Amino acid sequence: MIYNENKVDDVQIAYIGGGSRGWAWNLMIDLAVEEQLGGTVRLYDTNWDAARKNEIIGNSLKNQPDAKEGFIYKAMDSLKEALVGADFVIISILPGTFDEMESDVHAPEKYGIYQSVGDTTGPGGIIRALRTLPMYVEIAHAIENYCPDAWVINYTNPMGACVRTLYSVFPKIKAFGCCHEVFGTQELIAHFLCEERGIEKIAREEIKVNVQGVNHFTWLSRIEYNGENVVPVYAKMADKYRESGFEPGQANNWMNNHFSNANLVKFDLFNRYGVAAAAGDRHLAEFCPPWYLKDHETVKKWKFSLTPVQWRKDNLAKLLEKSQKMIVGEEDMKLKTSGEEGVKQMKALLGLGSFVTNVNLPNYGQLSNVTPGTVVETNAMFSKNRVQPIFSGCMEESVLALTLPHIYGQKLVVDACMTKDMAPAFKAFATNPLMTASLDDTKALFDTMIKNTDRYLEYYR
Repeated sequence: MIYNENKVDDVQIAYIGGGSRGWAWNLMIDLAVEEQLGGTVRLYDTNWDAARKNEIIGNSLKNQPDAKEGFIYKAMDSLKEALVGADFVIISILPGTFDEMESDVHAPEKYGIYQSVGDTTGPGGIIRALRTLPMYVEIAHAIENYCPDAWVINYTNPMGACVRTLYSVFPKIKAFGCCHEVFGTQELIAHFLCEERGIEKIAREEIKVNVQGVNHFTWLSRIEYNGENVVPVYAKMADKYRESGFEPGQANNWMNNHFSNANLVKFDLFNRYGVAAAAGDRHLAEFCPPWYLKDHETVKKWKFSLTPVQWRKDNLAKLLEKSQKMIVGEEDMKLKTSGEEGVKQMKALLGLGSFVTNVNLPNYGQLSNVTPGTVVETNAMFSKNRVQPIFSGCMEESVLALTLPHIYGQKLVVDACMTKDMAPAFKAFATNPLMTASLDDTKALFDTMIKNTDRYLEYYR
């Protein structure tokens, strides 16, 4: 890297999953408008053609009027080629295809088990972990061999199990997991404060929170605005909108957008536990007993939706069409920043500022009543070559009790991977709060779902 005044050039970023039409495009946009960084993004993907197309798209961005000329993109032939000498490694992969995800999400429905996402917990999240974590074993070994000092940013789900596997394989790795779910809850609180107090606009960063939990099941033990405790404001919101819901600033509401919700699950959890849950309702619902996911009518009552995998398949077809149009110059990528913090994190790690945000790291004591080694989501301070977890205290006991099955589940699926033994994975599967089937049906479902993803499980044989 080359350090100039207030700028760093020749930054080498390895992007594993570089054929992505989601996170990779977001990174390209955020880097295209960044003035303080320059360098190369090495795109590696098992689908080399997809990475090559992203190389063309990424390099075309500099032709747009508002773009900087900081980064060039190169599709790489091998993981080693992408990693050697990298300063940062970004991991954003789809483990398997949407055919396997279709089994993850929909096979349990035969037994009356419904999942709104199916990528982190529940039977779908556990089976997804089984095919994902062996890939992370390979990636961790490769990072240790080819760029041991690189900072590693993970976006793949199940987040906690993926990050825990990286550290299990390579304990000295400098890895953390990123998720934007808490941001949405900060924005929700900001909207309500504006409504209540006649304030024109509050940026979500002005809502200061103490984050506690595991990825997609995070809680806010403290909420402040301008130094004021605004938990009572949240309590008022949870009570006021406990039946109607609250959807501020939504172009599409929960009835016509699979990713929207009316925040009723969040409000119900607050009214049950007295602590604000901080993730989208689709994720929060999956971590609880089937209070919100009993059947389609129950989901409708709570004003969110189950995301069918067929929608993801249809959307992929649209993204492939969009990709082709961008390659031939029929369509431009809009340079609207993503709202993600990956570039801001890299800048801080390179010495270009410092800030606090929520990330996923092994528990070194930042959550004092959670088992050490569990990958937890709390705040951390980012500064030059340092990510320092911030002490977040104890989780409220009733909230911790609700979280414990998932803490144990995270450990069990990583144990299954590290020992190449399916027994711990079945234990996680059978004891998951969404698993309401009989033991015989649970075994039958597990066997069916394993068979449906069998081609990605060679590692265990």
